Amino acid sequence: MPGLYIGSTAPFSGKNTLCLGLGIHLRKEGLSVGYFKPVGAQAARIGNDWGDLDAAAISQALGQKLAPNVATPVLVTQDFMHKVFAQGPCQDRTADIISAYKKVSKGKDITLVGGSGSFLHSGLYACLDGVTVSKALDVPVIIVDRCTHEMNYDALLAIKEQMGEIMLGCVLSDVPGHYLEEVNNVLAPFLARRGVKVLGILPHDRLLGSVSVNVLAERLGGKLISSAHRGDVVAESFLIGTMQVENFLTHFRKYPKAAVILGGDRSDLQLVAIEGRCACLILTGNLYPNDIILARAENAEVPIMVVREDTYSVARRMEALLARHKLRDQDKFQQASQLVAANVDMAALRQGLGL
Repeated sequence: MPGLYIGSTAPFSGKNTLCLGLGIHLRKEGLSVGYFKPVGAQAARIGNDWGDLDAAAISQALGQKLAPNVATPVLVTQDFMHKVFAQGPCQDRTADIISAYKKVSKGKDITLVGGSGSFLHSGLYACLDGVTVSKALDVPVIIVDRCTHEMNYDALLAIKEQMGEIMLGCVLSDVPGHYLEEVNNVLAPFLARRGVKVLGILPHDRLLGSVSVNVLAERLGGKLISSAHRGDVVAESFLIGTMQVENFLTHFRKYPKAAVILGGDRSDLQLVAIEGRCACLILTGNLYPNDIILARAENAEVPIMVVREDTYSVARRMEALLARHKLRDQDKFQQASQLVAANVDMAALRQGLGL
């Protein structure tokens, strides 16, 4: 049965979004869809077994019921890495991967194979890189390239050179609105001339990049001291309150669903953010707000979080968290499906897969 390996030029590029979006869309078209992640790096106990958190979330979204160790036969843990380092030359683990893949793909019209990290490099130390695994499974490949500051043109061309016709094309993800015209009119034609077909251009989506207040508190080691019942509110971005009130207001109006990072002593900006119904206030330096701020926050139902670190350190962690937040929330699954369906050339993809 046909399969499709979804890799990327770098970690956290949108592989899960594409897997979910394609899987949900193809199921709506009446196809039986399987999902397989040969190598997982998010190891966790799932039920009575160990598996990969991403694989479990996507399997659930696609209605797939498989043992976690079948959906992900190789889990990268500290113990796994120590064994690999001690063994020296790579051991062939593809037999286990192929065996599990056959179980997953049995009876399916299409099986989506989720890659880990970057296609060319991640897992190379254990001979489990994307090139090795996709060739062992004998499935075509799509590569996702995320537009953070610029595209990884060289990586896309290098993968095409190495994979040849096995690479069906690429999907450019998280493209900012101001960059869409250049991507469509300049970059996509350039890549096409070099043999890399652009199968889709996914614009930046605020919901998919958002993170809940509860998750923020967990990841930042923060304590919710106000409106903790609103922990499911999501932050789509963040603002750092180190400016005068007038300048802060100008920025805040552009990003109303932002988490606002402030020093615990900036009650003037805290009040502005609360009145503007920000997603949450993150107060740094382990400084608590005064009673007036707490009362206003409770009345407006704006969560306030207190963290120990300084403003700069929290901002750096927040930036990394928003960039790497996993697509495991149920409310994002449908959004991913709509985004992919609207921006990926499904006809070209089905033709390439022989569906």
